[in-house]
Formats: sequence, C-alpha cells, structure tokens
Amino acid sequence: MNDTIKLPFYAKLTLILLSLISFGYIFYIGQEILIPILLSFIFAILLRPIAHFIRHKLRFPHVIAVMITVLLFILFFIGLFAFLSIQISEMANDFNKIERNFTIHMQNMQQYIREHFNISSREQKEYLDTATEDSMEKGKEMIGTTLMSFTDTLLNLILIPIYTFLILLYRTHFMLFFSKLIKKDYHPKLQDILCQIKVAVKSYIVGLIIEMILVSVLTTVGFMVIGVKYAVLLGIITGLLNLIPYVGILFAGVLSIVASLTGTPDLSIIIGVIVVNIIVQLIDNNVLVPLVVSSKVQINAFVSIVGIIIGGAICGISGMFLAIPIIAILKVIFDRIESLEPWGYLMGDDLPKTYTWRNIKLPLFDSETSAKKIIIKTDIIVPMFTETTTETEINRINDDNLESQDQNN
Repeated sequence: MNDTIKLPFYAKLTLILLSLISFGYIFYIGQEILIPILLSFIFAILLRPIAHFIRHKLRFPHVIAVMITVLLFILFFIGLFAFLSIQISEMANDFNKIERNFTIHMQNMQQYIREHFNISSREQKEYLDTATEDSMEKGKEMIGTTLMSFTDTLLNLILIPIYTFLILLYRTHFMLFFSKLIKKDYHPKLQDILCQIKVAVKSYIVGLIIEMILVSVLTTVGFMVIGVKYAVLLGIITGLLNLIPYVGILFAGVLSIVASLTGTPDLSIIIGVIVVNIIVQLIDNNVLVPLVVSSKVQINAFVSIVGIIIGGAICGISGMFLAIPIIAILKVIFDRIESLEPWGYLMGDDLPKTYTWRNIKLPLFDSETSAKKIIIKTDIIVPMFTETTTETEINRINDDNLESQDQNN
C-alpha cells in the first residue's frame, strides 16, 4: 500500500514557503542557542580527523582523544589571541603618533576643502562638532548593545568548546539516532547524505582556512613592500576579517589605514595601503575563491549572496559566516531527495567556468551552455543500520572510510 500523498503544485509551493518562513522565524528567535551549536558542529567535522589520529594511531581511549583534540583547538585560539593582543598593545603605545599624524592629514584636508570648495575652517569645525554630538548620542546607545554582545560572545566562547567536545564524543550515538528515525529502506540514502554533508562542510571550511592564510601572506608581503609598520599583524587581521563577507574587508582596510599612521604622516603610505588591499581583493575574488573555495561547494553566486544577506539580517556576522555551510548542507539533502531535486539544481552552479579564445582561457558566463553536473563523490562504504548495530562496527566502518579517503587524497 502506497502511503505517499500527492498534492497539487500550489499546495506544495505553499507548504514549502510556510516551512521556510517557520524555519527562519525559529532560527531568528533561537539564534543564541542555535548559532553556538551550528558552529560547534562545523568545528567538530573539522577536528574529527585529529581525534581519529589520536585515538587509532596513538592508541588513546575515545574520551581522552576527543578531550586532547578540543584542548589543542582551544590552545590554538588562545595562542592566536595572545599574539594579536601583544601586537595590538604595542600599536596602542603609538597612539600619540597616530593622533599627531591624523591631525596633520585633517589639516591638509581642511585646507584643500577651503581652497577648492570655499568652505572656511570655522564652518568645517561646526560641521564636525555637530557630527560629533550626534555620534556621542548614538554612542551612548551603542555602549549597552556592545556590552551585551560582549557578554554573548564570552558565553559562546565557553559553550562552543563544550558543544564540540560532546558532538565528537556522541557522534556514533547521533548516527544511530538518525538510523532509528528513518525507515530501514532509506538507510543507504541517509548514510550517503551524512557522508556528503561531512565532505562538503569540511571541504568548504578547509578552503576558507587556505584562503585566509593566502590573503594574510599576500597582505603582509604587500605592506612590507610599501613600508607599513606592524605589517604581520595587519596581514593576519585582514585574513581573519576576510572570513566575514563584505563587512570584514572594509573594516580591515580602515584599520590598516589608521595603523599606517604610526610610522609617517606621508599620504603615499595611505594610498599604498589602499592599493595593496584592492590588489589582494582582486586576487582573492578572481583567483583564490574560484580555485580554493568555490571548487569545494558548487553553489551559484546569486544564491550565495542572497543567503549571506539573509543570514546577516537574521543573525548578524555569525549568520553571514554560517550561510554558505547551511546552503551547502541543504543542497546535499535536496540533490538526494527526488521531490526536492529542482531546488537543489536551483542552488547549484553547472555553468562552464572557462572557454578558449585564441588559446587563452577566459571566464564563460553563457547560461545557454551547460556543463556536466559536478557532484562530490567519495568511496564510502554504505552500511545498513539496525537497532543492533554496535559502536565498534560503526567505528570500524568509519575508519575504513577515512583510510580510503586518505589514499584518494
């Protein structure tokens, strides 16, 4: 007997829209709970190979292996935070130089405005005083918001390592839960979905880390060439902030311009900083992102931008960061469920990336020509989950999968 109920198109569309609105509203009101869990889920996928190595190669018990993995994860961020704090404190010692050089630039700018726009220095000062008063009023309102955000961030910094530890510890338990939740006939498809989600998210995060490192190196080298003080610090900060779409690189550019005032009031240094940031962004957007990040997750640019905007509107910076991994997970699920395949195709990107013109490969943006559909494939052993499946059997299968992936890589 077939239990499937066939609905007309308008009914399906209505249910889909209602589901999207419901999920968006739930995510909005529960973001303080859901965002740390989602971040922990991503970090757990990224740290899984380390825990596997410590457990099976170094022969540590499962709990201790997971504990060591999370501890190394925490120590890495503590070391990075300590390095940035020391460098920033040294930069703060040069605040008087920054203020003096900034005053010189302001005076030169006021003189330029006075000569070319016939606005006296007194009128300019009145405009600045008015803007400063408005900024102070808004600043008082922002203080409370900033303190609340700092409190939430501090709480997340405590919860994320705990959640990551528990997800790694109970990974097999969660897999058995899904096997009990889904009918046995769909267990192979369930296993395929879970494996592909792991591959897609892990590949995307690794791509972001590689992009961050390359952007940091390129920015550091560029700042060293033009003679910017604290070039290494500013390069690392630029790489980290580049993980935040749109907003991060703008803030990094402003910070780099301000930091350049610690060395000299010469305007050419500021112009050099702007030129370096523009060149690095051109390389990042046209070379690094297509080769390192976009090649890992086949999502078209339109869906990516809309997803980032929606994520930012719902959950701020964290939502912008999580938008692409969530879209990648949804695409993996949609591609493997027959009724949702059209939505997976809508989110995908099957256009040819280049075409040859006079022996030169150029970007191709012709929607009439489609390329072969690219699907991430892995040599995964697909077990059939049962209620009697033991943790030892699942761990053995996962170990075989990891070894086959390592051989393929």
